[in-house]
Amino acid sequence: MDLNFTSEEAAFRRQVRAWLDDNLPTSGLRGFDRNADRDQSTLNRLKAWQRRVQEAGYLALAWPKEYGGQAMDPVRQSIVNEEMVRAKAPALIGGMGIAMVGPTLISWGDDEQKTRYLPKILAAEEIWCQGYSEPGAGSDLASLRTRAILEGDEFVVNGQKVWTSNAHFADMMFCLVRTDPDAPKHRGISYVLIDMKTPGITVKPLVQMTGERGFNEVFFDNVRVPRQNLVGKLNEGWMVANATLFHERNMLGSTTTTRMLLNRLKALAASTMRGGRPLAQDPVFRQRLADLEIRVEAMNYHMLRQLTDSIRGRNPGLGAWVNKLVGTELNHDLATAAMEAMGDYATLARDDRHALDRGFWPYEWMFSLGLVIGGGTSHIQKNIIAERGLKLPKSR
Repeated sequence: MDLNFTSEEAAFRRQVRAWLDDNLPTSGLRGFDRNADRDQSTLNRLKAWQRRVQEAGYLALAWPKEYGGQAMDPVRQSIVNEEMVRAKAPALIGGMGIAMVGPTLISWGDDEQKTRYLPKILAAEEIWCQGYSEPGAGSDLASLRTRAILEGDEFVVNGQKVWTSNAHFADMMFCLVRTDPDAPKHRGISYVLIDMKTPGITVKPLVQMTGERGFNEVFFDNVRVPRQNLVGKLNEGWMVANATLFHERNMLGSTTTTRMLLNRLKALAASTMRGGRPLAQDPVFRQRLADLEIRVEAMNYHMLRQLTDSIRGRNPGLGAWVNKLVGTELNHDLATAAMEAMGDYATLARDDRHALDRGFWPYEWMFSLGLVIGGGTSHIQKNIIAERGLKLPKSR
């Protein structure tokens, strides 16, 4: 087993690093920032940044060339992701389109849909949101009740979605709707693409415990959606939805964020004094740091195994579910360790002048807790791994 990068890959990393050094924005967009409150000026700058990355050839490297990618192996994309985090580059505003709906359309969309949507995803001309969860249909997503009735060449959509990230500034939604109410709940569901400017759509932001309005309620009142926006077959959207969920769980379980959090925690421990010495020198906290770093390294090796599977065309199995379960819980544990390291300072908000590390950790602790729940809660991930991977009996 050789875990080293090839000389070509190492050269590619140097090339990406040099490009980032020369091209990173200097106007307030730098740094790891999960903030979902985006004014129009910030949105415009983030879209411009994504276009700059695309023009340099560092966006969606594994996508086929005919859809705007580079047809490269996923190792190159992994290198770009790592260097983006290292350089504290702005997050890609179109990340949900690039990481979730784009790959789904490549696999399931027709030629017209690929031509229509994929270029705009890469160029940040259309920002996407996800219309999955509903009141009463979160972890049990197949219980969704948003209806779509086919009338001629249009679906008429009525219902509600909730916890819809970015809906307040998104242009498009990939949405699950019930098109056959008499079918078993995992059937009779269809996957449609909805223009968020369509009459009848109402978006109501929800204030999170972080104080932001990143989540939203979305209401549909006789919203007309062209039948040509159906992805896959009518009433067979559950299969398409699971393809998207696979990409989402890989995105939520990314090790690049986890590595960044570990490094930031270690820096905090080195600069925080406890008992007349840096906390990093306290034997108890050092052991905790060691345990967390072991878990980060284990997660990294798991991701390398998945990269190998992808390069060799092997089915990744339940790897995405493991990524999501382990990655999101590990991120929250890293934030918890930082909160405990800061003591009373952990209660200070980001705008408080006495906040340590610019108030990053209290925000990250709350945000990372949300990711443990979002995208399928941890107990749902454990059930899937147990039932589908270990062939254990279904939970009752």
